[in-house]
Amino acid sequence: MASLEDKVYKSNVTSLQLLEQLKGCEMEIETLKQYIIDLKSRIAVYIPVKNDAVDKRLAEYINNYPDRQKLKVMFMRESEGVYEFGSRKVYVRCDKDRINVRVGGGFLSIDEFLDQYTPAELEKLERRDPLKRFSEKVAV
Repeated sequence: MASLEDKVYKSNVTSLQLLEQLKGCEMEIETLKQYIIDLKSRIAVYIPVKNDAVDKRLAEYINNYPDRQKLKVMFMRESEGVYEFGSRKVYVRCDKDRINVRVGGGFLSIDEFLDQYTPAELEKLERRDPLKRFSEKVAV
């Protein structure tokens, strides 16, 4: 009888140990899930053309940009150094460690360019959105 009680006791202890291990695994799984979510938010969104130094630098800049929500208008490569940004064609060049965008007769840093031209391009895109135009007509 005592040996049966010992077996039950040992199995209960083993069960408790396994439950404790499972709890540790659940915490690790949650940590890994959060890590995957973080990684997904950092996944490259711009893949550069091979052998194009300007495109590689632009891809680096875009893919490492800290606030992805601000990058609502993307650069679309047309040819070496020539991109479409929303509705406008822009010329991009790299000077040492800076990316510059041609505007008028001069150049702006890419940060200045994005701050200055993103709102206007977003507005243009919204005006061209057929669903928005349709819903405005229906509402009138």
